[in-house]
Order: sequence, then C-alpha cells, then structure tokens
Amino acid sequence: MYLRPDPLYAARRSPVLADNAVATSHPLAAQAGLAMLARGGNAADAAVAAAAVLTVVEPTGNGLGSDAFCILWDGARLHGLNASGASPAAWTPERFAGRDAMPFRGWESVTVPGAVSAWAELAERFCAFDLETLLEPAVRYAAEGFTVTPMIGTLWQRGAEELGAQPGFAEAFMPGGRAPRPGERFRNPAQSESLRAIAESGGRAFYEGALAERIAEAARANGAALALEDLAAHRAEWCGTISGPAGGDRLHEIPPNGQGIAALMALAMLDHTGIADLGPDDPAAMHLQIEAIKLAFADLHAYVADGRQMTDPTVQALLDGAYLKERAARIDPARAEVHGPGAPKNGGTVYLTAADASGMMVSFIQSNYAGFGSGAVVPGTGISLQNRGAGFTLERGHPNEVGPSKRPFHTIIPGFLMHEGAPVTSFGVMGGPMQAQGHVQMVLRTRLWGQDPQTAVDAPRWRFVSGRKVAVESALPRATCAALSDLGHEIDVEEPDRAFGFGGAQIIERLPGGGYMAGSDPRKDGQAVGF
Repeated sequence: MYLRPDPLYAARRSPVLADNAVATSHPLAAQAGLAMLARGGNAADAAVAAAAVLTVVEPTGNGLGSDAFCILWDGARLHGLNASGASPAAWTPERFAGRDAMPFRGWESVTVPGAVSAWAELAERFCAFDLETLLEPAVRYAAEGFTVTPMIGTLWQRGAEELGAQPGFAEAFMPGGRAPRPGERFRNPAQSESLRAIAESGGRAFYEGALAERIAEAARANGAALALEDLAAHRAEWCGTISGPAGGDRLHEIPPNGQGIAALMALAMLDHTGIADLGPDDPAAMHLQIEAIKLAFADLHAYVADGRQMTDPTVQALLDGAYLKERAARIDPARAEVHGPGAPKNGGTVYLTAADASGMMVSFIQSNYAGFGSGAVVPGTGISLQNRGAGFTLERGHPNEVGPSKRPFHTIIPGFLMHEGAPVTSFGVMGGPMQAQGHVQMVLRTRLWGQDPQTAVDAPRWRFVSGRKVAVESALPRATCAALSDLGHEIDVEEPDRAFGFGGAQIIERLPGGGYMAGSDPRKDGQAVGF
C-alpha cells in the first residue's frame, strides 16, 4: 500500500489514521460511535450507537423498520449475523396471483424488520454497554432535532414527491406539508419515544410488546398480512460467513439470502484472468471486472434465495473452484458479451464500520431497501418500514419465489477481508445492485493495486446495468469510456446529480504496525473519525 501525499482522484478528504476508528455515511452517526469508544466501549458499542443514530439522521436509507447484517471480528474469531426478517406467514403465492411482480411500495411490500434484533444481539453478546446507553445519542437527536445535510435533503425531497400519500409518511417526514430542506432542523419525537421503548426493553418491545402491537394494528388497518405472530417469531441468526479467494487474501461475506456470493464468484473468476498484470484504471482491467460481474449476476438472479431454499445448486456448488474457472473461461478479454439477466432496482441503505484498539472490527449494514422503503410509517411511532418483500419473485418454482415465513433475496452486504487468519479490512459499499460490484472494485483497488482506503473510495466507479449496458461516473476519463465502448460496452455516463446509483463506501483497514486507516465516501455526507 502506498499512502499518497497528493490525491490521485478528485478527493475531498485524506484517510484518517488512528488506534480507534469509525466511518459512516453521516457525521453525527460517526461521532456517536466515536463517543462510545471514548467512554470505554468497544467497536460493537460504536457500531450499535452509530446504527441507531443513522435511523434518525438518514431516514432516506434506513429506519427502525429496516433489516441488517453484520460481520464482526472479536479479536480471535469472525462472526456473521443475519438480521433480515421473513415474510408474513400469510404470504402464499396465491395472495399475489394475477400480478406481474411483487408490490414495490406500501404495506404489502413489508417483511418482518430485523435491524432492532441486530442491535439487541450485538449488545447482549459483544457490547460493553447496555442498549439504553447505546441508544442515548439517537434518542437525543430524534427528540431535540438535527440539521438536515445536503445529500440527505436531496433524497428526502425525492422520497416525499413519490411517497407523500403512503400511510403515515407525511405525518412523520413532511412537517408543514413538505420535506425539510438542507440546513433546516428536523425533529421526530415519536421516533424518540420508540427508541426509548426499544432501549428499555432490550429490543423486545419491537417484537413482542407495545410497539409490536402498534405495528400489527397498522398492518391490519391497511389490509396487510403482517401479524403480531410474525413479529414474535423473528430471531436474528448467527450464520457465520462464506468466503472466497481475493488474490492472497480471502473475502468474507454473509451467506445467502444476500448477494455477497456474487462478489466472491466474480473475484474467484478474476483470479483466472490477466488482471494482475494491469493497472487500476486500465480499461482492460475494468472490462474484465465487468464481464466477471455479468457472469456472477447471471447465477445470482437465477439461483440465490433464502439459503434454506437453495438446494440445486447449493451455495457450495456456486463457489466451487472448478466451476468458477470454467465460468472465467467465458470471459473474452477483447469483447463484451451478454451473459445473463438485468440487475434489480437501485436502493437506499446505510453502511458503517468501526474498529478499536483491542483489535475488534465491525462491518455493519442496515437498510430499508428503496429510499424510505415501503413508504409506510406506523402512526405515532416514527417507525418507517422497509420494502424487502419486493425482493421476492413471482416466478413459479424459483428458489426465491414468494412464500410464507421465508427470507427474500437481499441486496445489502457487509464485507470483510482476512489474510492468513488475521483481519485486514472491514468495508462496505451501500447502494442496491452496486454493492457486490463495489466490493469487487474496492478489494482490487486496495489489495491488488495497493491503494489506500480513501483513494480507493474516491476513484470513479462503474456499474453493470444489463446486457452490454454499463453506467460510469462522469469523473471517468473520456479516453477510458471510449476504450470500453471499443470493447463493445454500451456506456452511459451519469452526472453527479444522478450518481446516487454508484453507492457510498466506508472502509477501515488494519495497519501492519498497529492502528487503522479509515476512509469515507465523498458521494455521501459522512466521515471517518478516530483517536
């Protein structure tokens, strides 16, 4: 790794070097995490505190009704947590008969939210503080208010234009009949009270107590299937990780129902190409990555679902080395090909990472899926609900076909790199179908090409869309775009005001001599902090 004194790309910031570090998509969340570390907490304390604050200050990407996943290194062992919820027990295929696709907004897109269960699990197993202490900053920001940041203000306005008529949305998020503008103060006292109830009950109120009853009551009032029994049945699952080669390292991801397996497949395919002989900004290197992602996505959308439903092929079959070598042979280094189906819709997600001086590192992601999720908000609670049910398919016989008490396909994935059994990097790239693609780009830039975390974050990104279509950021040089076009890619250059589809990365890398180096994406309002 070479730490540059001058920015290689159009960077807004330098990497943060410290013994304790937090990187999130919002400054108030990053500072809440850092405050827990300063009080004597560990990286898990920092992660939970930051995650809770993000539900308040970045409601466009997540809320109390989100799902979450986590990978955590405790100093000796790696743990994986799946806190995504299942579909209501009444969601049979017949319930959605006659539709072309699953509902994308509204109450009938809501599955059981799991984020609160992730906080409770981490607090019970790894945190130094209890949930009441960890949620103090979030309770305060919801009650006393915070100033809306520029990026969030823009997304808030877009969400309000689309979702203002959804049940409970305007009451919670459109004070005075409109979205708050950047620089204006916003308060959510109802969410503050919900956070208090969650904290005081260790999370149980959300699934079995007063909050659960209000969620179920609102679902009934809107003709939705989500019931009190569905909430009570939810349990976050310590699921471990799956991993694959990433040069001399191993990338770890959460097992399906998430798309992390696609990043593992693409990186394993790239090991069978000449990418190591190319530079990070070489069009030929980008071409190989795009083609590998196409092949991985073709399998992803055909086979990946709730892991309990994946019997043919299995996860192990998709990660088989001989199979991926054969898939890699389909990559033509001189020509773009069409390998599979199109990617799903863009989403709204938050990602954070934290690391402490004792060696604990946490990679944590939570999301309501699309911006503001379903758009539905439980009256008087500030609980905005995800629309993860839209991740199911109605295709008969597909492993991801909608069904009762079943987890849908998920886009959100935390990433974690290990080298010879030791932790190296905790990272994530929020943003719907960009996430697995972003993991590939970040791993190659930091590990193969030795870029420091902030440089890797700042670099222009590409995103496979469908067929031969590839979206690129406008910062990508014209000559690079032309070279990709010559290889057969159909290039769509997206200007910055449209570029939310390129995600937002947060990353912490462990330094060989001790301490960490952290980076935070300039595409978001966030920051990396440390001491």
